[in-house]
Amino acid sequence: MRFSSIFYKTCVLLLKPIVKIFFPYEIKGKENADKISGGYILCSNHLSAWDPILLMVAHPRPVYFMAKSELFKNKILGRILYALGTFPVKRGKGDGEAIKHAAEISTSGNILGIFIEGTRSKTGEFLRPRSGVALLASETESPILPVCITGSSKDNKIHIFKRTFIVYGDPIVQGKISIDNNARKEIKERTHEIMESIKDLRRVEI
Repeated sequence: MRFSSIFYKTCVLLLKPIVKIFFPYEIKGKENADKISGGYILCSNHLSAWDPILLMVAHPRPVYFMAKSELFKNKILGRILYALGTFPVKRGKGDGEAIKHAAEISTSGNILGIFIEGTRSKTGEFLRPRSGVALLASETESPILPVCITGSSKDNKIHIFKRTFIVYGDPIVQGKISIDNNARKEIKERTHEIMESIKDLRRVEI
């Protein structure tokens, strides 16, 4: 099953009031999303399994996420994920097909959602970022919109019935993210810069 705009919008419409009750969220910097007219990469930290849903209901445009291939083994769940624009990626392997599809999303004017740490943080603290976002952004010449998800508790984690903050930062345009000849040093520097832009958003007062 391919992405269905009607199905996506219906899910967002149904999920928004539910998420608002269980994880009352507040958004800051939403105007930054309007600064990019075409496709881009929505790059976030990762705290819980609810993160994709939080970004779905909070973001003004549909977001296409990567998800571990194991989730698609369940046929019903797989069909739902495909209809929402989510696509499988084999973790720990060079999944060329998934990377190619990811590149096509942002270059075709849509929004690719990526969690830069690659896995959920169990402590609420930021994890070491993966370099895939920087490489993909450079190769596709896609802007990056950094976003930070943070819980209101001292551990920064998301807790039921506790406020959750979703903060968007200024877009990172291509001139600030380009990498020459896949130079290892530049990849590391750009990845660090993207991660720092997300970390800075946790310090924003709401």
